[in-house]
Amino acid sequence: MKRFFSLILLVCLCALMGACSDNSTAENRTDLDFTVVTRDQIPGELLQILETKKEGNFALTYTDGSWLYIAIGAGKQPTGGYSYAIQGLWLGDNAIHIDADLLGPSAQEQTTKVPSYPYVVVKLEHREEPVVFQ
Repeated sequence: MKRFFSLILLVCLCALMGACSDNSTAENRTDLDFTVVTRDQIPGELLQILETKKEGNFALTYTDGSWLYIAIGAGKQPTGGYSYAIQGLWLGDNAIHIDADLLGPSAQEQTTKVPSYPYVVVKLEHREEPVVFQ
């Protein structure tokens, strides 16, 4: 009887895990080419927008007609040493998906005690699909 109950519990857990899975793996995925741009490569108008939004979290897109820029920011952080890692940028069935992780300073890294405003901007060829931030 105990084995039977354990088997039922295992089946239920597997069903729950399947229901909570990420649907993006079920859709068609095409990796997109992109470039992480430096501050001096960001268009002036976008740079002004980033300055106004830097205090809080943000996720936005900007286009200049030829290029699509995707920007993600973490808002005000207590120290320096923060950065972003782009885990993926792909075209799904209905949208562009971007997966970016904020990385904090390592324990060995010496950081400034001055607040920082980490963000990342990526550039890719202009596309019309909406962007989904993961």
